[in-house]
Amino acid sequence: MIVDPEVPDDVAALLRDNHRLLARIHLGWAPEHKRPRPAVGLVTRAAATVTAVAAIVYGLDLFRAGRYTPFVVIMTGAALLIVAILLRPRPDAEVERRHALERDVYDKSREYHGRYVLREHLDEPARTLMTRAQAAVEQVMESGVNAEGLLDDARNAVMLPVQEWEIARLLAKLSELRAEHQEVVAEGVTPEVAAVAEPLAQALDSSNRAVLARVEALERYAGHVADAERAYRARHQIERLSARLPRYEELLAESGAGGSAVPELGRLSDDAGRLEQALRDSVSSAHEAFRHLRG
Repeated sequence: MIVDPEVPDDVAALLRDNHRLLARIHLGWAPEHKRPRPAVGLVTRAAATVTAVAAIVYGLDLFRAGRYTPFVVIMTGAALLIVAILLRPRPDAEVERRHALERDVYDKSREYHGRYVLREHLDEPARTLMTRAQAAVEQVMESGVNAEGLLDDARNAVMLPVQEWEIARLLAKLSELRAEHQEVVAEGVTPEVAAVAEPLAQALDSSNRAVLARVEALERYAGHVADAERAYRARHQIERLSARLPRYEELLAESGAGGSAVPELGRLSDDAGRLEQALRDSVSSAHEAFRHLRG
C-alpha cells in the first residue's frame, strides 16, 4: 500500500495496518454501523454475579451461626466465582472492539478516498512498474551512504515518498482507465467508435510512457547510489586493511620472508585514494541524478 505523504501519520498507520480490510472495502464491503446486542453475555455475567452475591449472604448467615467450616467453603467458592467473573474475557467486548475498528477504517477510507493506493487498484503492468519504483526507493533509503549523510538524506526522506506516491497515484488512474477502455473495446466497436477509441488508446500509451520515465529516473538515481555504496564499502575495507599494514610488515620482517610482498602491501594506500575519488565521483553523480529526478 502507498499512502499520500500528506495524510496524517496516525491515519496512514491505521490504513497500512488494515490492508486486508481496505481490500474488502474496495470490493464493496461495508460494516454494519449498529451496535451488536450482547444479550447472552450480559445475562450470563448477571446470573453469575447474582449467584456470587447469594453465596456471600448465605456464608455470612453461616458465620453468624458459628458454622465456620461451611462458611469458609461457601466464601471461597464465592470468591473464586467473583474472580472468574472479573477475569473472564467478554466476547461481546471483543466483538465490539473489532466492529469499532472496522467502522473507523471504513470511515477513514471514505474520508481519505483517493489518498492511498492498494495493490488491488493496479493492473498487472502497473504493479510491475510500482514494484520497480518501490525497489529503487528502498535501495536508496537503506543505503549506507544515505545513512551516513553523504547523500542529502533529509531531502531523500521528503522527496522520495512524494515521488513514490505520485507514481502510485498515476498508475492507479491509468489502471482504471485501461480497464474501462478495454471493457468498451471488448464489446466490439464500429469504425466510427474505433476512430474515437484509437486516440484514447494512444493517450493511455503516452501516459504509461511518462510514468515509465519517472520510474526509470528513480532507477538511475538508485543506480548511482549503488555505485557510491560499493565505493563506500570498499573504501572502508581498504582503510581497515591499511590500519593493519604495520603488523603485516612486522610479520614479514620477523619471518624472514622476501621483501617483494611489501610493495604490494603498500599499494593499499594508493587503492584507498582511488576509492576515495570513486566515492566522490559516485556521490556527485547521485546528486546530479537527484536534481534531474526533482525536475
